[in-house]
Amino acid sequence: MKKMISLVLVTILLILPANAFIKWVDFKVPYNALEAAMKLDIESVEQDVKLNWTELLALLACQYGGEWSRYRETDLHAFAQRLRGGESLVDMAEKYEHYSYFADAYDAVLGGLLGHYRVMDEVGDWQEKYGLRAFSPVAKGFYYTHSDDFGTGRNYGYQRRHLGHDMMCPTGTPVVAVESGRVEALGWNQYGGWRIGIRSLDERRYYYYAHLRQNRPYHTDLKEGDTVKAGDVIGYVGRTGYSRNENVNNIEISHLHFGLQLIFDESQKEAVTEIWVDTYNIIRLLEKNRAPVYRVAETKEYYADHVTEGLGTPTTCQILSNSI
Repeated sequence: MKKMISLVLVTILLILPANAFIKWVDFKVPYNALEAAMKLDIESVEQDVKLNWTELLALLACQYGGEWSRYRETDLHAFAQRLRGGESLVDMAEKYEHYSYFADAYDAVLGGLLGHYRVMDEVGDWQEKYGLRAFSPVAKGFYYTHSDDFGTGRNYGYQRRHLGHDMMCPTGTPVVAVESGRVEALGWNQYGGWRIGIRSLDERRYYYYAHLRQNRPYHTDLKEGDTVKAGDVIGYVGRTGYSRNENVNNIEISHLHFGLQLIFDESQKEAVTEIWVDTYNIIRLLEKNRAPVYRVAETKEYYADHVTEGLGTPTTCQILSNSI
């Protein structure tokens, strides 16, 4: 019955007029498909044909009718080979009635994760790179466990679904910004406790970090309206929430609640039409890029590390436009 309802919802969405915005997304792309598509995208940056992972995934979604249990990596490579061979994406997509929906939906979910950036080398020169430029929300060197808990039941306040992803880690663990963006929300919410809401620079993704630490939940420099860079320390894990009164620890186990809301139209923000997606496989992907941090003993505050390896952090890394 649940599968039938999902198919009906997808059908309704995909027959909307061309000028209508997307009202529902069920992001079920498996981890192995995300990883393989990302690898093809990154490896192709200096090849004759630049591949785009969200376009490849959209083609696969069309081929499978959105049913990702049918995924085979050979299908992904077949699409990549056709593009390398000179076949036009437009011609390939034209075969599929719903390609534009999947392409827009997947780009909204994944659009900020890959791109161009620059890393400062040991002598102070900027080196341009391309790849994964978003970070895991839990800083490098700090332990956590997690499982795919999106959609499970919650009953505080009312019967509802869990619309985020819980990362179980000790109180005080530094939380970093997954992607660069602007701080839209900072303060108390009876469900999320002390929480932070950050909107991506393209305004399509709203990252939600909740149940932060009692008494000192946020980085001392953070305030509403600030622009943060991917990898910046923004707050600390705790167990606040489930109370109308501020600064209360009513969550049993310390953890970070991480959520990702898609916004195709401002009417979807803080409304019954909100679109939250399952980020479990995205978090698994971001495990490949965790932001190094260091602690200032006098203030006990964590900061993005100035000396980095690989991709670097915002203190030595400049995020560049996708248009480069």
